[in-house]
Formats: sequence, structure tokens, C-alpha cells
Amino acid sequence: MSQTRRRFQQTLAALLAAGCMTPLPAAAQDAGKVTVFAAASLKTALDAANAAYRAETGTPVTVSYASSSALAKQIEAGAPADIFISADLDWMDYLAGKNLIRTETRSNILGNRLVLVAPEDCAKPVDIRPGFDLAGLLAGGRLAMGSVDSVPAGKYGKAALQMLGIWESVEDKVAGAENVRSALALVSRGEAPYGIVYQTDAVAEAGVAVVGTFPQETHPPIIYPAALLADSKNASAQAYLDFLKSDRATPFFTKQGFTVLK
Repeated sequence: MSQTRRRFQQTLAALLAAGCMTPLPAAAQDAGKVTVFAAASLKTALDAANAAYRAETGTPVTVSYASSSALAKQIEAGAPADIFISADLDWMDYLAGKNLIRTETRSNILGNRLVLVAPEDCAKPVDIRPGFDLAGLLAGGRLAMGSVDSVPAGKYGKAALQMLGIWESVEDKVAGAENVRSALALVSRGEAPYGIVYQTDAVAEAGVAVVGTFPQETHPPIIYPAALLADSKNASAQAYLDFLKSDRATPFFTKQGFTVLK
């Protein structure tokens, strides 16, 4: 320990002993910071909600954004967090199966839509229907999607293309990204002429435009479940989760196009 730090601690101890200072309660010393692992598609809305929550309560919230699959694997490997918010039911089920969430705190909080996007400066409406010529629209370019094997947006996208009967025509043209925001960036930068993302991601990126919306019956419902993690000992985590499900947080999600599930 440095001499300066030792003198500081000795002075602090003396002031406390003399009654010149009152020790801060534990909650004030550590403000109860909440750590959240959340699907990348939540970033814009959740950042805004967290800023409002800190202003209201003084509790800071730290969020790690990535694909739900990557976050679930990190939690399984022991990464410390208080709350997990997935972009699909499968990865929350995965953690539940390993007893890594508190099942009594689990709830479905948000819904979303799946859309086809193109760079904003060359976007034209696309009629998304069975058998539509997506391969022809790509004109030799790539279709940006989340990885269809693990990323929820990619899995939903593949399911929709299969239901529409065109998956085989574009399968070898897919540029699989590590998360939906990465897929969105490929389109925004003009590296892919089309991409399949969530409606809320398209709203968050000025460089793309929605050219078509996939009918909801072409893919499983897009549902975002949230839950406290089994290893969390943070007393502030439940209050934060309650906030996300409250009317106070609703405007932050609806502004980005999410459907709030009650």
C-alpha cells in the first residue's frame, strides 16, 4: 500500500472515530450497480431506459450487448451478471435447463417484427410473399442476416424464408453476422444490398430503409424474455427488472417499435 493511501485511510479512520463523519450505508457506498446481459437489438431502447432509471433512482446499470447465443454461453461459463434479456425463448430455455436463472422471475416483456432492409439511398418496396424473387433482387450480392444457426434474428429469418419457399435460392448468398446489429451495419455501409433484421433495428439506423415486412405467420413469434440469474446476489436487480416491466419504461421501447407484452 502506498504511503499516501495509508495516510488517507488513517485520517478517515480518525474522523470516523471522532464522530466527524458518518459511515455511508453499504447501499450508498456501492450504489447497487446492476449488470445486464442483453440482446444486441435492445441497445438503443435499453440505453435510453437505463439513463432514465439512473436519473430516477441513482442506480447505475451496466449492459453487455451481443447475440443472445453468445451471452447465454458466457453466462454458462460463469460470467458475472444479474439479469439476462434474450431475443428469443430458446436461449432463455437453454439457461433454465441448466438452472442458471431464477425461473420465478422469468417473464416475456417485449415483442418485435422481422423486416427486409436495403440501403436508404436505393430502397424500393418489395412485396414479400410466397416465392418472391429475393435471389434476383440480390443480383449477385449478399443477404445480411444474423447467423442462422444461433442468432435469434437469423433463425427467425431462415424460418420465414423457408415458409415462403425461397430459402434454397438464397442459402448460399447469406452473409451470416455475429448479431443482428452487425447484419444491419453490412447493409448500412452498402456491403450487402439487402438484410433481414428486426423492425426496431431499422428504426435505429438512418442509413437503411424498410422495404418489406415479413408476415408474422411465416416465423415463430419474436418474444424477448427476461429473468434474474441464479447466481446474482444483487438486491437492486429485482427493482430494475420491475422497472423494465413498468409503464415508466414503456415509452422507451415503443419509440423504437417494440411491442410491450403485459
